[in-house]
Amino acid sequence: MAPTTLADLDKTRKACQGMVSRRALLSASAAVVPIPGVDISTDVAILLQLIPKINEQFGLSAEQIDALSPELKKIVVVGGASFGIGLLGKVITPSRVIQLLQKLGAKKLAGKYAAKYIPLAGAVISSTISFVVLRKVGNQHIDECYQIAKQLIEAKHIEHA
Repeated sequence: MAPTTLADLDKTRKACQGMVSRRALLSASAAVVPIPGVDISTDVAILLQLIPKINEQFGLSAEQIDALSPELKKIVVVGGASFGIGLLGKVITPSRVIQLLQKLGAKKLAGKYAAKYIPLAGAVISSTISFVVLRKVGNQHIDECYQIAKQLIEAKHIEHA
């Protein structure tokens, strides 16, 4: 159910931020595993599940967007294209998620992989970087969804006035 008021929208943002933090902890846990590729695979899998859930919570899944009037769809398409992550209304694929991770955390991810092989301290560094990058991606997507959903709520109030 899409938020219909700004108060609902704020509650949705808080709930999604909690969801992102919990998933970022999973990412951090996977980063400790000394097997190459486990951490990035986990990050991709987490984001493949997380991004659509966030979209749905804000009323911005592909199905929910399709049900909007043409004027409201335009808000989503134009607004979503102007943001950094730009995953609104798009099919979320592993390659798109990997590109996003590289774009938003390339230097940190490179450091994470290098640090992973330093005994003990490397695991701490690697898991911290995983947590920070996944939380950054998730929270940035939440902010983008919040802005679009806010514009939709305001436009619906204008339509009904």
